[in-house]
Amino acid sequence: MSVERVHRMSYAVDAAAPAGALYTLVADATQWPLFVADTVHVERLDFDGAADRYARWADVDGELRRSLVRRTLDAGRRSVAFSEERPGAPVTAAGGSWSVEELAPGWSRLTLEREIVLGGRSPEAERVIASVEKGDRAALAGLRTAAERWRRLDGLLMSFEESVRIEGPAEPVYAFLYEVGSWPGQVAHVVDAEVTEDRPGVQRTRLVSLADDGSEYTTRAVRVCFPAAGRIVFKRTRPHPLLAAHAGEWSVEPDASGVTVVCRHEALLDEPAVERILGPDADLARARRYVREVLGRESRATLAPATRDAGDPVRTLRSV
Repeated sequence: MSVERVHRMSYAVDAAAPAGALYTLVADATQWPLFVADTVHVERLDFDGAADRYARWADVDGELRRSLVRRTLDAGRRSVAFSEERPGAPVTAAGGSWSVEELAPGWSRLTLEREIVLGGRSPEAERVIASVEKGDRAALAGLRTAAERWRRLDGLLMSFEESVRIEGPAEPVYAFLYEVGSWPGQVAHVVDAEVTEDRPGVQRTRLVSLADDGSEYTTRAVRVCFPAAGRIVFKRTRPHPLLAAHAGEWSVEPDASGVTVVCRHEALLDEPAVERILGPDADLARARRYVREVLGRESRATLAPATRDAGDPVRTLRSV
């Protein structure tokens, strides 16, 4: 008979940031793809102001894992209690809390307490513990780094979208967006593409693109595809050289006479790269304009072949 074992972990980091700024980053998990290295996508499923429930996709040791998490948020105490629904074996239960303490004006401490119940002792259980500890420490470091830029963070964050209206069926449009390997030769800026699938609908991509000056740059991404919903969410694990992080979503939204295709972008500028790439006189405003122009142009170029092929026969796609 297997005996359950409880493993408790506690970590803390101090940040040169106000407690309120640090708590805001912890509470808004939807932005974690920009701040937490292993987080690919977070989708809030329910929220009533004091409690929420979300799905999180994380790239853990080369494997994309999905978890469902319930949280209770207490802004007054700057604490967030969480529990994971139906964790995967050998974990039988998982939960804990985040808390933010003000140490002094402009200084705060972020503490993460976690408890994992494991179904006995095994090599797999030990790997799970090591993986969780690695992810937790990376999350603390990422949130601290973001919080310490709190004065400039609004200028570093970008959120925008490109859309196009297509008079045609949704299926071939979605199929083109799904089949990244076919983009070279069809999408103007893409000169090479490699795609692997961890499992149906979970893709890892490597794209080589042309910059404005004709040079090439490489991006890598993890994509999670939802054919039934007409959605593909992505995080570039190696983003454009001017960005520290980049995530987003393609969505194909049908109506009675056609579809609207939207590409949404969430990005975090890499501040040290601005002067190096754009020149000594460049500032954040110029970098924002540049990134907006480049990503917008690339999105429109990607949609051009999809628009052209909208009349192709319907193809069946695999579901995640």
